[in-house]
Amino acid sequence: MKVRAYAKVNLALDVVRKREDGYHDLEMIMTPITLHDLIYIEKIDQGIQITANTNRMPTDERNIMYKVARALIERYQIPYGVKIHIYKHIPTQAGLAGGSADGAAVMKAMNQMFRLNLSLETLADIGKEIGADIPFCIYEKMAFVKGIGEQLEFIPHQFHCYLLLVKPKKGVSTKKSFGMLDLKKAVHPRIHDMKEAIENNDYDQVVDCLGNTLEEPSLKIVPDILKIKKEMKELGFDGTLMSGSGSCVFGLTQDQELLERGYRFFLHKYAFVRKTEILNQED
Repeated sequence: MKVRAYAKVNLALDVVRKREDGYHDLEMIMTPITLHDLIYIEKIDQGIQITANTNRMPTDERNIMYKVARALIERYQIPYGVKIHIYKHIPTQAGLAGGSADGAAVMKAMNQMFRLNLSLETLADIGKEIGADIPFCIYEKMAFVKGIGEQLEFIPHQFHCYLLLVKPKKGVSTKKSFGMLDLKKAVHPRIHDMKEAIENNDYDQVVDCLGNTLEEPSLKIVPDILKIKKEMKELGFDGTLMSGSGSCVFGLTQDQELLERGYRFFLHKYAFVRKTEILNQED
């Protein structure tokens, strides 16, 4: 079975408060994008085998695909194992939820392959114990996301624009980014205004509401984030933002020629450069 695991970006991310359990309450506008990993999964007699087109990710029990496969096999007493091969296109430590997307795609594939007949809600409930972004990646719909990522309010509106993704070689550890965050001085984006802008299909307002509380601590770890943002603005992109905890930056435009021009400009300057767009349900 072949499945696609779609990346996401945060159009807005607000770290609201630190919780007593050490996690942070978040409010975010998240959207899937067309950039994706390609996963081939098949049934085997026993065990979990993972291979990849890259050596930059673990293929043992540390891998999120391994964790979700093991969880489903154990919980539902599946008398088989799975063999997984992944073509990675989503970079790691980028803020694009590559790992969570892979985990969600494997869960949905196994649900179908072994005829478990589990609802998306059940898959999301199982997945949230393994990765905070898995519930969002299960549904692959634009959403207003709260809590640590498990509370989803879908935004049932189409929104079309192009994104140029640029990631410097160095990534950002989510734990380190949160650890450097000073909530007393933090920027808090207008999450509800962003939601309203999308619902009204107001592109200019979406650009105006772009914001990410984690951008400031992350750019102290990877200064190239700020450099990429400045270069994108100089090229003419309407808005720029770091996604998640970084280090990938995206530029928004409705001009396909600018997208191509930006792609050529960044192509050999940074480790990862891709053209993509927001994934809407009809896609």
